[in-house]
Amino acid sequence: MEYVAASGILLVSLLLAYQLSKGYSRKGKYIIWGITTMFVICPLFSWLVSMGYAHYEQSGWAAVAMLAILYPSTFIIGLVLLLMGIFRKKDAVRRI
Repeated sequence: MEYVAASGILLVSLLLAYQLSKGYSRKGKYIIWGITTMFVICPLFSWLVSMGYAHYEQSGWAAVAMLAILYPSTFIIGLVLLLMGIFRKKDAVRRI
């Protein structure tokens, strides 16, 4: 049951982030997706994958190891997206 709840929250948050970023520029989209990745996708995705792997291996230490690998790596991906959005120059209009 907890897998269904985590998957549902993850899916709803992805749809919400997509809807929020629809009208923004590329800079705004990077900021929205960076925050979403760091605070929503990272914990839920890491937990889902690590618990699935722990059930497959039948070991709780496998879950701890997968969380230790997945959580920081996906958090760094979100941080990079956020920083790209913050430090990106404004989209300039090309003149011919």
